[in-house]
Amino acid sequence: MNIDSIKNGIVIDHITAGLGMEIYRLLNLDELDCSVAIIKNAVSKKMGKKDIIKIDANIDLDMDIIGYVDPGISVSIIKDNRLVEKKNIALPERLVNVIHCKNPRCIISTEQELPHVFKLSDKEKKIYRCIYCEVQGEL
Repeated sequence: MNIDSIKNGIVIDHITAGLGMEIYRLLNLDELDCSVAIIKNAVSKKMGKKDIIKIDANIDLDMDIIGYVDPGISVSIIKDNRLVEKKNIALPERLVNVIHCKNPRCIISTEQELPHVFKLSDKEKKIYRCIYCEVQGEL
């Protein structure tokens, strides 16, 4: 299989195999008016198999979503067929409007304009807790 290289755009690489579609959905990449390629189960020396997303445009990505779904991903910015920046994404310390509080008594449930803010409470288990009520968040 051959996927063309990107002249100007973004490559999201080293995605754990099977998580590419989840990242595509959460980043709302279906709403873009440019070419987006999703490569699933690509052979990787480092990972065995991996997913890759190529976006044929330079857009702002929510790195917190990427880090929450799969820390360890790399995001490469391509301009004029050259790599100009490469970011290694880690698990974010805070998430804003990415996950939601499941506590029906939380202030977020009644005050709709408040941002959904969560802090990382357990890095090993990837657990985030609501800053308002301390309940664990979910997608």
